[in-house]
Amino acid sequence: MAQEYGYRWGHSGLTADFDLDGDTPRLVRLARPGDHDLKGAVEAALPLVDVVLLGDGTGWSGPRFTGTALGPRLRHRAHHATYGDGWHHLTVELQDPASRLAVLVEYSSPDGVPVLRSRVRLRNDGAAPVTVRSVSSLLLGALPSPDVLDVHRARNDWLAECRWYAEDVRESVPDLGREFHGHDGRAGLRLAGRGSWPTDGHLAMGAFTDRTDGRCWAWQIASASSWLWEAGEADHHTYLSLGGPTADDHQWRQVLGPGEEFASEFAALALGDGFDGALAALTSYRRLVRRPHPDHERLPVVFNDYMNTLMGDPTTRKLLPLIDAAANAGAEYFCVDAGWYDDEGGEEDGSGAGGWWDSVGGWLPSARRFPGGLRAVLDRVRERGMVPGLWLEPEVVGVRSPVAAELPDAALLRHEGGTRVTEQGRHQLDLTHPAARAHLDTTVDRLVGELGVGYLKLDYNITTSAPGHLAHSRAWLAWLSSVLDRHPGLVLENCASGGLRMDGASLAVTQLQSTSDQQDPLRYPPIAAAAPTAVPPEQGAVWAYPQPDFTDAEIAFTLGSALLGRVHLSGHLDRMTPSQLGLVRDAVTVYKSLRGDLRTSVPFWPLGLPGWTDEWVALGLRAPVAGATYLTVWRRGGGVAELLLPVPHLAGLGDVRVEVLHPSTAAPGAGRAEWKGKGVRVRLGEAPAVLLVRITAGD
Repeated sequence: MAQEYGYRWGHSGLTADFDLDGDTPRLVRLARPGDHDLKGAVEAALPLVDVVLLGDGTGWSGPRFTGTALGPRLRHRAHHATYGDGWHHLTVELQDPASRLAVLVEYSSPDGVPVLRSRVRLRNDGAAPVTVRSVSSLLLGALPSPDVLDVHRARNDWLAECRWYAEDVRESVPDLGREFHGHDGRAGLRLAGRGSWPTDGHLAMGAFTDRTDGRCWAWQIASASSWLWEAGEADHHTYLSLGGPTADDHQWRQVLGPGEEFASEFAALALGDGFDGALAALTSYRRLVRRPHPDHERLPVVFNDYMNTLMGDPTTRKLLPLIDAAANAGAEYFCVDAGWYDDEGGEEDGSGAGGWWDSVGGWLPSARRFPGGLRAVLDRVRERGMVPGLWLEPEVVGVRSPVAAELPDAALLRHEGGTRVTEQGRHQLDLTHPAARAHLDTTVDRLVGELGVGYLKLDYNITTSAPGHLAHSRAWLAWLSSVLDRHPGLVLENCASGGLRMDGASLAVTQLQSTSDQQDPLRYPPIAAAAPTAVPPEQGAVWAYPQPDFTDAEIAFTLGSALLGRVHLSGHLDRMTPSQLGLVRDAVTVYKSLRGDLRTSVPFWPLGLPGWTDEWVALGLRAPVAGATYLTVWRRGGGVAELLLPVPHLAGLGDVRVEVLHPSTAAPGAGRAEWKGKGVRVRLGEAPAVLLVRITAGD
């Protein structure tokens, strides 16, 4: 379609303008219909892609991966737009005349959703090999000036996930006076994830907000391996580059022989009014790109015996009363966590948890822990109307495991020189090798086919950035898909010491995501409240671990943290009084009454994204048009006992009703909530306290 900029592509939710006629093809404007134009955007735009080849370097010295020597050389050959299955697609074909490298920039966007997905495919059409040192998945150069933008990032650490923070872009990208010397500065914002824990340190995400009009651009890089995003200044505008691993940051490179291809990781950019608006669009996008599965519709309650309960020491004697109590509380799945394969410790000799850490890999049930066999325990789960599940750490093989000697070296990830990767007494499988895949296929088919397991918690507790990890991570995701092809009803939970592999690529295949290993119920609320920034609420597993020595208020508090996510029950329910177990059952009943709305709701944060030490924390979920709005409010400390929480999408509407769902209003010191024109006024008694309300308007 001919437009002011040359070529326009898009739909009712998003438009992209390209200049494909000049020497360097460029994406010059990306906006929602109705967004105002960016003055000077055409001049500020960068090439569609930047690629660094060995021996080709950059065109402007510095650590940035924009302004490369190859980018401006790329020439437009063709472009093709298609539409199908609710998605708009555009491929722009470019070629470097010097190296004969073909570059295919692939854009896609779901109809009506303001999200752009992008990746780049490289094909060597030349006669000589080329070595790729970096390639951007999405390069955008026409964002507003750094003068008006704040950048948002999310620290993501073990037990302290999803901690968002913001700063003025100018703090990292100073104005150096381009009018005096004709160059942009070399400074920029750079954030990288490394190796097999891609979200260890930070989420593979970020966002800009414009302080002048509230617009927001939020992004994610869908990689289960290394990634990098970079932002800086280009001719008074802000540029953004999103991509996978690079040579300088991750010691990655890809040699392409004649005719060979390589595809970058996928990246996605969402546009919205404010951070909440952009995250709503990104949530809708995540639902569209993930593998369909019945779990996303049913949202069953999972009991897991690990957290603050058996802690990796399951036995028949300990599990049977827990199974009965979990069923009485309303759980629908029961997962036996770590330790079920440990034959060195356990019940018979009284030694407790054994030394299984460096001996795992065979994944055979312990006879010592389960004298009548593990099958008898899983049968008890089924008898009580629940689906049995097991914890599994499939990618690792302990150095003491017989499997480590049985597998060929090539089936294990190796460092340069051929030495096996060894971390904390474990080797790392390389799923690009058929022997590694066969080993895991045999394991899973045995657990599912012979033991009838319907749920696997897939954990991962080592990390490596050894060469070849990108290929392994892609093979790992392909293997997960093949497992689900064979066992379509199987539910897979993604875990890596909690949320250290909480990336878009993994979430597109697995059904649930562990949000944390945090054991302190007082420290979980900011994690639970911010988790929907990274994962749709119906996939975000949040621990609720009530204990018999808790007060009723403490039981209500830990249960309340999970009710707007996926409830992962734990705790010694078998030791509770009937009254205490009734509190758990009531909370589970509330969850089952609202979980149907979680599947389509999008998040918002009435108090802003939570700080780690905030006394008040809030998370809202907004169902589609005319649906209910849910709001969980936590009070963790002293100070004020009453607060007004804005709910902008309901402001000004008539007949707004607020219903307290949890805890029971009959409980001593129960909180109160009422509608006050623009939001909900909440009063919570002595901290810690929690309140979950449902808000409806009109009929």
